[in-house]
Amino acid sequence: MRRRTFLSGCAAAASISLPGWARAQSVSPGIDTASKTVTVGAFTPITGPVPFYAILSRAADACFKWVNDTDALNGWKIKSVTYDDGYEPARSVAVTRRLVEENKIFALAAPVGTAQSVAVIPYAKEVGLPMIGPIGGATALFAERLVFPLLPDYGWSAASNLEYAFTGLNAGRVALLWENDELGRSAKRGFDMLMAANNKQPAESIPFEVRSTDFTPHVRRIANAKADVVILFGSNANLAAALKTADRLGYQGKWMAPFFTADPTTYKLAGPLLDGAYFSSWLLPVDADDANVKAYRETVAKLYPNDPIGVFGLNGWSNAALFAKGFQMLLASGKPLTRANLVDVMETMTNQTVGGAREVTFKPGDHRGARQEGIIQAVSGGSFKLVRDFKPYPADVFDAKPA
Repeated sequence: MRRRTFLSGCAAAASISLPGWARAQSVSPGIDTASKTVTVGAFTPITGPVPFYAILSRAADACFKWVNDTDALNGWKIKSVTYDDGYEPARSVAVTRRLVEENKIFALAAPVGTAQSVAVIPYAKEVGLPMIGPIGGATALFAERLVFPLLPDYGWSAASNLEYAFTGLNAGRVALLWENDELGRSAKRGFDMLMAANNKQPAESIPFEVRSTDFTPHVRRIANAKADVVILFGSNANLAAALKTADRLGYQGKWMAPFFTADPTTYKLAGPLLDGAYFSSWLLPVDADDANVKAYRETVAKLYPNDPIGVFGLNGWSNAALFAKGFQMLLASGKPLTRANLVDVMETMTNQTVGGAREVTFKPGDHRGARQEGIIQAVSGGSFKLVRDFKPYPADVFDAKPA
């Protein structure tokens, strides 16, 4: 079993001109047919403002090791190399150049960061480098043939929350609390679009700053508006703070939030106040009785016992699993092991289980991978359960042209 290499810091190698990705090759860089090894790479913030995001990359590493140990690729092994980019887009580009020119990678697999992944796209297009499972959410990631994202647009998720508020919770009045950045604005676009499609108006729509800890004015407005349900799009710390404020003020409405807050760390922050909250999620609950999710829990616990078992890790694992699934399909196709052929077979992936995700599909000209979400509920005891099975995103939002 090959070990993954985590190195802090990077130096950009001198740029060299590589042949275009569509040129005929028998095999692409990163393919060693003698040892039956494919080499992939990624960037991750080991240093910088969000070093805890490296949890995503360690979970991806665990997935690759699990794939190797279980012989999921019929004798082929995945070798992965990850370098630190400090969460700086310019360094992400430099890291990618180094991975291509020094490590001769076949593809990027589960690189971390939205702005970071977007910054790499021009170079990836220049050298024909597939980007499989970039861990970030941006419209640009759905628009490039070389890029295959799993994460949904937050607008789709907000619409999925709202649909369940109407149909599952029988809510008459729904409010939105949204983080005042691209995450929250994306959620607001989807929320507003589905509201309009249903000829409804939000009970309230209130922005908040990322570092907000006092939600007193927000919750008072929501209570005065007599909202039945509040959908909050922000961090788990924001959700916990809002729940504590609602408890103090006696507001009794139901709460909904995005997938990444359906995590044990949110329980640590909110305690039993989280009980009963709902989450629209493209991932199964982390404690689900599912073979793929069990593999994540058991492998990470063994290889990285200090990392929490939660949504962050399952996210990283699932994006790594997307590369493994794509390469498995390439092997089964009998086509030469080239980057171009990987892209071709990825565009035939239909309704596949990938890590904690379900019904993953890519088509030519349509790289929206996760096309469905389930509804998860926090239950007493600090766990989460699936209370509504996966179903497609509301078409009024999912099929709308990007803003």
